[in-house]
Amino acid sequence: MQQSIRSSSSMSYLMNTTTNRLVLRSHSSSSVSSSSSLLLRTASFNTATRTGSLRRRTKKLPQRTSSTTTTSSSSETIKPDILYTYITNEEHDREGHPETAERIPSIVKKLESLDFFNERRRTSSIEYLETPKIATLDDMILMDVHSKNYIKSLDFLAKTRAPCDLDQSTYMCTSSYDAALRCVGAANELVDAVLEKKCRSAFALVRPPGHHAVVKGPMGFCLFNTAACAVRHAQMKYPNDVKKVMVYDFDVHHGNGTNDIFQKDPNVLFVSTHEANSFPGTGKMNDIGLDEGVGATINIPLPSGAGEKSVLEAFDRIVEPACRRFLPDLIVVSAGYDAHWRDPLATLNYRSRTYFQLTKRLKKLSEDLCDGKIVFLLEGGYDLIGLPEGVSESFAALCAGVDKHLEIGDPGLFEEPFDKAKKVIDECARMHQLI
Repeated sequence: MQQSIRSSSSMSYLMNTTTNRLVLRSHSSSSVSSSSSLLLRTASFNTATRTGSLRRRTKKLPQRTSSTTTTSSSSETIKPDILYTYITNEEHDREGHPETAERIPSIVKKLESLDFFNERRRTSSIEYLETPKIATLDDMILMDVHSKNYIKSLDFLAKTRAPCDLDQSTYMCTSSYDAALRCVGAANELVDAVLEKKCRSAFALVRPPGHHAVVKGPMGFCLFNTAACAVRHAQMKYPNDVKKVMVYDFDVHHGNGTNDIFQKDPNVLFVSTHEANSFPGTGKMNDIGLDEGVGATINIPLPSGAGEKSVLEAFDRIVEPACRRFLPDLIVVSAGYDAHWRDPLATLNYRSRTYFQLTKRLKKLSEDLCDGKIVFLLEGGYDLIGLPEGVSESFAALCAGVDKHLEIGDPGLFEEPFDKAKKVIDECARMHQLI
């Protein structure tokens, strides 16, 4: 039995009284673009192509200073394992909304409670970028991820109409436009750092999330598509070094915005593992890209209840071989932690340690294929215990010499429907000729 908490014509929050989960459900696919009559031409895909809201004030986090570390015997700069930044955007907040300003502080507090994190900060193998750049209107227009009209209208609404709702799940405050620009600027600066070999990997702890935002509008808590902007920034600024980019999205919800922005681009491999039939109703297996991009979109919809065994099987059978076939110059990760068993907005059951396993695999792929160039961008994750635990596991996995996950004990989850998940994975592997 489900009791409606917030209803709309396109989606609503539903409380599942049996699982005690707040679930975002889609009621209509009319707002989501989808292709008709897809022609399956995976075999012909040339993988060598190079072509008025109440605001809750959160406690301000202490500012940290970044440092440049050199060896005692030479002036050679030591590259940190992780360069990270966090942007709380605390003024972008809506009372009672899952996408709360408490998300980033909960992550930072957890990280700073961990011995490995503090030790690595002292030795500068983890470094903090204190004041990342802010994207400008000109930057947004140049990247051509979102329409010029949408970018300007978001600015106009923030100045004249906020606080308001942009759609049934995405809110706008007076600071929201600037908040979204901060996310894009931070992500792009971390891309620069990775590509210019100033660090081995990077992690942008930013909000609001971005992967649902489409070319002409917001969706699903998202204003600007941060991951898509990061990819376009890399392609435009480093044309000789970045010919191809892989985007892996492990958020529980399908990144429809990123999917659609790159669906015709053979030089961007978009791979998503997500919960089938959850918001926004996209991410079907037969969505494989369009025109020249056919085969460069891989969607793996996992059944409700799937957990660690299922997603690691999907990674090992599909994500990794697809990435190795594609040979990217950069990996961008849409890192959503709402597939965690604690999360209220969906019904996948990843453990905290699952994110250690996924991140370790991604790190190894980046080292094997693109000299370790990998950037993580925070997407979803709405439980204030599960989210920081998952992010902490990813940080641990990105550190050299950390070979064991942080999770202690077994949460005692129900057995996952692995047989159902395996059928999906088998079919997807055949579709994309990864058998």
